[in-house]
Amino acid sequence: MEQRLANTWRMTVNEKKFIESALESELRIDGRRPFDYRRVTIKCGREDGSSEVQLGQTHVMSFVTSQLVQPYRDRPNEGTLSVFTEFSPMADPSFEVGRPSESAVELGRIIDRGLRESRAVDTESLCVVAGKWVWSIRIDLHILDNGGNLVDAANIAALAALLTFRRPECTLGGDDGQEVIWHPPEVREPLPLTIHHLPIAVTFAFIGDENMVIDPTHHEEAVMGGRMSVTLNSNGEVCAVQKAGQGVMQSVVMQCLRIASVKAGDVTSKIKTAVESYNTVRTLKMVKRHAPPSKAVDVNEPGQKAKQILEGQKLKSEECSVSQSDDMDVDQCKINKRSDMNQRFTGGPSSWDPYSEGVNTDELKATLASRGSVAVPMKLVNLGDSIRDETKSDEPLSDVNPVSSSTDSAGKETRCC
Repeated sequence: MEQRLANTWRMTVNEKKFIESALESELRIDGRRPFDYRRVTIKCGREDGSSEVQLGQTHVMSFVTSQLVQPYRDRPNEGTLSVFTEFSPMADPSFEVGRPSESAVELGRIIDRGLRESRAVDTESLCVVAGKWVWSIRIDLHILDNGGNLVDAANIAALAALLTFRRPECTLGGDDGQEVIWHPPEVREPLPLTIHHLPIAVTFAFIGDENMVIDPTHHEEAVMGGRMSVTLNSNGEVCAVQKAGQGVMQSVVMQCLRIASVKAGDVTSKIKTAVESYNTVRTLKMVKRHAPPSKAVDVNEPGQKAKQILEGQKLKSEECSVSQSDDMDVDQCKINKRSDMNQRFTGGPSSWDPYSEGVNTDELKATLASRGSVAVPMKLVNLGDSIRDETKSDEPLSDVNPVSSSTDSAGKETRCC
């Protein structure tokens, strides 16, 4: 077991003894109890099928992709599921670039066995054309930082990525009905994978003869003599068991299964919470994307409130103009009436012509009497004298219309006649 861990050379004898002696008192170097889990942080990426998990110092990213491939001959109606791991040298100096190490191969097999053998993913729903085209699901795990217990962190990242993954919808067309037509996300909504349950991996480390811890750290893995990874769902159904290192008693294995069942329920709830929040954000983005385009707004135009104020002012100005025009009409009517009264008082011009020949005196008297200008009938001869006497008076005739001069001249002309 020590040969698998390349970081054992960094652990001194005193550090190993300190870890073992602390476990005898049910204490760990990071302050946890033997069966306490580190804090789990699950983040779903912006794109479908990506996740990021941080378990203490351990940091893992997962990406899920798909492509159409030909199925296996023994399973023509089922798609495929594969897991690939990549250990970055930045995560641990013991990781080498190029050929995958033994730890990387073991990690990929544990995750793959827990997903495929338990049939957590419905592979039959990945079939497009039986015997010709099926969907191949690929899970890529990238180890960014090795703080211990890579199996549990990678398993959580893979499940979160699978739950947020969407494959493109495709239909059959063509002349023979066997041509596969892909539909982009803008045309048809991508389809999620059918996942029946979530197999959760829980890792135990055996240190010394009787000490057992859950979720070991990087330093505890350098001291442990054996390890067991149990994969089971929230219902307590065992999906897979991976054992490495020294042997343990059957009673210890049963105790590990009981503890793992409780931890699996807690981890499952955290994964579902993270996925639900991601789906909510994704739905809001879809609503914004499919919303009808908004009309262009002229920034130079005033706002709605300003428009109402301007309309109110316009109505008031129109009312004022109407009232002013009405007042002007009333004033004009008064002026016309006053001018008519002045004309009647001063004996203004009428439709008859006093200079015309053949004036009928009786008709003239009747006309003047009907208009009220002359209260007492008088002779036409005396009309000029009376007007001349009035003009000679000392009082100015301010209200006399200039037409009176014509009347005077008319009187003189009449008298001369």
